[in-house]
Amino acid sequence: MATTPQAARLPEAISIPCAGGDCESLLNREFLLANSLGAYASSSVLGANTRRYHGLLIASSTPPAGRIATLSTLLDQVIVDLPGGQSETYDLATFEFLGKLLPEGLRNLVEFRNDLAATFVFRCGKIELVKEVLLAEDANAVAVRYRLTRGARATLRIRPFLAMRDYHGLRQACEGHQMRCWQGAEGFVVEDRSFSPHTLCVGLRQGGAGPAPTQLQEQWWNRFRYRTDLARGMDGFEDLYSPGWMECPLAPDRPAQLNASLDQPHNLDFEMTLDRKRRRLGQIVSSLGESADLTARRLGVASNAFIVRRQVKGRPYTSIVAGYHWFADWGRDAMISLPGLLLCTGRHEEALSVLRMFGQAVDQGMAPNYFDEYGNPPHFNSIDASLWYPIVARRYLQASGNRQAWEQELLPVVLDILRHYRDGTRFGIHADADGLVTGGDVQTQLTWMDAKFAGVSVTPRYGKCCEINGLWHQALKIAQAAGVSEFDELIGRIEQAYGPTFWNEQSRCLYDCVNAEGKDGAVRPNQLIAVAMPDCPLPIRQQRSIVQVCQSDLLTPYGLRTLSPMDSRYRGRYGISWESRDKAYHQGTVWPWLLGPLVEAYLKVNANSPAARRQARQWLSAFDEHLEQAGVGYVSEIFDGDRPHHPVGCIAQAWSVAQLLRVKLLLGQE
Repeated sequence: MATTPQAARLPEAISIPCAGGDCESLLNREFLLANSLGAYASSSVLGANTRRYHGLLIASSTPPAGRIATLSTLLDQVIVDLPGGQSETYDLATFEFLGKLLPEGLRNLVEFRNDLAATFVFRCGKIELVKEVLLAEDANAVAVRYRLTRGARATLRIRPFLAMRDYHGLRQACEGHQMRCWQGAEGFVVEDRSFSPHTLCVGLRQGGAGPAPTQLQEQWWNRFRYRTDLARGMDGFEDLYSPGWMECPLAPDRPAQLNASLDQPHNLDFEMTLDRKRRRLGQIVSSLGESADLTARRLGVASNAFIVRRQVKGRPYTSIVAGYHWFADWGRDAMISLPGLLLCTGRHEEALSVLRMFGQAVDQGMAPNYFDEYGNPPHFNSIDASLWYPIVARRYLQASGNRQAWEQELLPVVLDILRHYRDGTRFGIHADADGLVTGGDVQTQLTWMDAKFAGVSVTPRYGKCCEINGLWHQALKIAQAAGVSEFDELIGRIEQAYGPTFWNEQSRCLYDCVNAEGKDGAVRPNQLIAVAMPDCPLPIRQQRSIVQVCQSDLLTPYGLRTLSPMDSRYRGRYGISWESRDKAYHQGTVWPWLLGPLVEAYLKVNANSPAARRQARQWLSAFDEHLEQAGVGYVSEIFDGDRPHHPVGCIAQAWSVAQLLRVKLLLGQE
């Protein structure tokens, strides 16, 4: 971070009562812990895995990608002694099989808290137990700590279940594998030689004592049911491997801790890790300033989950994961997210590192659309990722004041991008005779509306797009303001052509896209991106009309629809099958991140008036409650276009969190 402000007190953790709660609702709420490698731990707040992407350790073998589902879940029990030499066993775990939840640890679960550690509170007869899941900050390692908070003593027994697979897949016992297990220094060591060279080390300790005894007893448990995958039209059944079980005593002053780590034993110092995490997140919250309300501070805490490390050509950089559970780092998402995640939180050095990484990866004037998950060369199929780069680089300069980095490192990348876009680069991208950028064809999906099904682009936005040319014009103006005069004549042509090309007098807003096939009059939110730019090449009366149309046709409590409901192509439900999801993704589905450009544009056309600021705050109010739903403490990727606007897609999306945090700080409190 550029500065190290005194750590502020963290916002109160979200607490979810579980005793007697609606089981269906609780299974739809998920926790997420992530670290600087892109590794994570995630499950439902009942502890029952509901999707293939859940697990207590999804390791990142080539940060932030190469993710491996290792420790999937635990069958954990406490055994309480009763008078007369009797005992009673209480389950902490909950699994779902076909038609049943077994065992029923949910009966003993009374509360979940998304604290620094994911925290589960159990009441088991006369004892009370707290189970905490904590991820290492910079290692592929997780710890699960068990503490007695009421009662004298008990015995803890744990049987771990492992997947040892790519996190996009599923494990089936009948398929070829070479799973083997042996006794290591700390407990079990497990590998599947047919999948990867990586091993998982799993051990249990009590207090300062040595490793707990382990009992090798290999088992396969079949047909774990993942309801969320099934609801998404995917295969949702998995077989999991267990090497055996471990057991140790529990006492109020001697908690037990299970450690699991990739390749080498890692005995996580629980309290030290908690303290470091508390101080780091406290600094982020402090950097937000006094105008940050509770939701803004919670978004500040959430922001840290997306900041990761990446090695490029042997050099370390900071990067931004686009979303959890299944995204790695994408260029467009990183650029749109960076101001909220890193500039608003005072992390200027890391912001510069992100810009340096994507800058060194620019090829033929194009920033990568995304880095390949499996080590292949970057993919460049994006027309807008490169155009966001100058805008974000300029915002970095404004926030940090680091003119040296701007002039020596960032501006040369900006000029390389602009010259290639002017003269021509991949996918037919070039400046036309009128100065406007055009690119792509019916087969490509180069803008952020990039869904494709069966090889066909669902939203074929090729040619000249309204927001692409808004970004293009703004990027050129940034170069001009930096003293570069070679684009002056080009800027003039764009300013003459933009309005006549895109203004739709009938709809009182912009055509979305213009190409040889004609002008697309679909009412979409992309035009707000152009209006939100400081140097929008439209008269203010047209900008104001655009905002009014988008507000009327597209605005919902959770963001903006991607298409007007009055359009015959509108789809109000995200759907179940791959086909229905892809065809709805940008045809009506609501995206929270679009509230960023809407708020900026709305304040701009209303002269930043107090009434406009109050209205904009009201538009964001639904997220106060949403943070307790879906991904607890996070903002979902998308919502259904139709009421009641169910959250769908990723449970934690970088640009959703980033744009909401940015505009909440822009608006401040009443």
